[in-house]
Parts: sequence; structure tokens; C-alpha cells
Amino acid sequence: MEEIKRIVLNQETEEDLVTSISVRPERLCDFIGQKSVVDNIKIAIEAALSRGEPLEHMLFSGPPGLGKTSLAHIITHEMNSRLTYTSGPAIQRAGDFIGILTNLQAGDVLFIDEIHRLAKPVEEFLYPAMENFKIDFIVDKGPYAKTINFNLKPFTLIGATTRSGLLAAPLRDRFGILHHLDFYEPEDLSTIVINAASRLTVELDFAAALEIARRSRGTPRIAIRLLKRVRDFALVRTKGKKVTVSAVEQAMAALKVDQEGLDELARKTLRVIIETYSGGPVGIEALAATLNEETDSIADVVEPYLLKAGFLRRTSRGREATDKARLHFGLPQGGRRDLF
Repeated sequence: MEEIKRIVLNQETEEDLVTSISVRPERLCDFIGQKSVVDNIKIAIEAALSRGEPLEHMLFSGPPGLGKTSLAHIITHEMNSRLTYTSGPAIQRAGDFIGILTNLQAGDVLFIDEIHRLAKPVEEFLYPAMENFKIDFIVDKGPYAKTINFNLKPFTLIGATTRSGLLAAPLRDRFGILHHLDFYEPEDLSTIVINAASRLTVELDFAAALEIARRSRGTPRIAIRLLKRVRDFALVRTKGKKVTVSAVEQAMAALKVDQEGLDELARKTLRVIIETYSGGPVGIEALAATLNEETDSIADVVEPYLLKAGFLRRTSRGREATDKARLHFGLPQGGRRDLF
């Protein structure tokens, strides 16, 4: 059960990290999807290079697995600079940040994943670094306190967040460029699957790639993960060298991922709303408690795609299942039937 749940959740695993390095594009021209975002990044990069200046600080927001980290790597490559990677939870104290900032060279890119999880003192410590490329660090307390000033080399901060609403306004306002990444269309995802299959030496046709794409929740990370599981299934169960649509369907049935890309947790979430809470509305805390899941897991991983796909709607009173969700389980609109 845990393996099946892990397959379709959006959190990046060590296996995903290794795979993403091997299939990650190096140039913006090779990045599939997010066309308006990519076009605007191209303009910003060309303008920065022509001026001989670092790129403006940039913030990427959107659900996990859509390419925020990949874009940070690509931007670094396009700017002919160096990338330093860290994450919000990894920086607990402002003092921990000094070594990172002072080691940045002119034009370097600092990428902070989950930037909304920065501790408040660290976040405030970052403000002058972003604005003036300076930091003031206070040592000791009381009459012995003194301020140490550090001048930083001009750098570019790229932040990534899945919860932009949790970012403090002063931090958000210091980013000159803000982009929101949305879920991918199946056609773009199928191209990503085919490209990844080529690099992973997996033989599959377009129909099989499209079937994987349709069940990937509009998320490249999930699409590549499903591709690898389908590859294993085809090799062991069907003894076929080429991945076919039939192999994809059999593998998805084994993984319990339906034709809409919903896994057991997503289906259970909808069933609980429909059955336990009569279709809603229900608060996120009550829903998470009933499902025995973390609130953040529901809000960050399960809910975004259900909202995008039209299975769920968010109201001022809580979450409600839509008629599309009822029809997905064979229920009439507004009807109710025991699903368990």
C-alpha cells in the first residue's frame, strides 16, 4: 500500500532525483510545456545578459513536480553561472545562512526550495541581502552587542514554493519576477514521457505514452515515475521489450491508478466527502483527521489536482465534492450511495 501511495504522490524521492538528473533538459528550448513562463524567462535572460547584470530575483509557485527545480538548473546554465541549492527547512538560524551568502560569486544563482518554510528570523535576514546585497549580523547581546557588516556579490535568488499564500508580503515583494506553473496538458506530458523513455532506453509508442500522460495528474514527475513502473511491469509480466497500451493499462490497474489519474488516496478523499460529510462542505482539518493524513498532504498533494480536474471545489465553508466526482463513482448528480 505504501509503495502504491508513493508512486502517485508528488514528493520527490531519491529515485526521482537520480532520474530527473538524467532526463532534465539543459536549455530552455528543450523544456516542454509552460510556454508563457518559458517565453518570459527567455526575455529576462537575454536582457540580463545584454546588460551584463545578474538576473532579477525570481519566484516560482505551483504544485510539486511541475519543473520549478529544473527551471532553476536551466536558468543557471543559460546564464553561464553556478547554482547553490538549499531549502527553507534546512536553514534554521540566520547564522547558518552567512556561509551560503558570503560564498556566492557574482552572478551565482541561489535556489531555495520550499521558501515559504523559512524561519521568520532567517527570512528577515534575507531582505537586505536581496535588496542591497548586504547583511548585518549582530553578535552578543546587551552592552556587548555589535554589528558585523558583510558586503555580498550580486547574485540571483530563485525561490520555489507550493504554498505562495504562506509567503510574507515583504518577501514576495522583493522578487522582481514571479511565475506560476500550472498542470500540464496530456499532449505536452506525452512528449515528456517519450523524451524520458528515449533517455531511459525504454521503447514505447505514442499511444502508450499518451495513456501514461493521461493518468499522470498533469505532473511530469508523476509521468516519469509511472513510465518507470510500466517499464518494469512490461519487462516482468508481459515479457515485452516494447511498452504497449495494454501493458500500460495492466500496470495502472496493478498500481490502482484509474483513467482520471486518481489513486486510492484521492478516491478515498472524495468518498469521505461524499459519504461521511454528505458531499460537503467540510473543513480541511476535519477531512485530514478523518483520512488520518497530514493537513499539508491533503492541501499540497491531493487537493490541487482534484480542484483543477473539477472533482472538488473550495468554498468559504470548506471543501465540496462536485457532480463530476459523484459521476466518477457512478452516482447520480446530488445522489448518494454506499461506496465502501
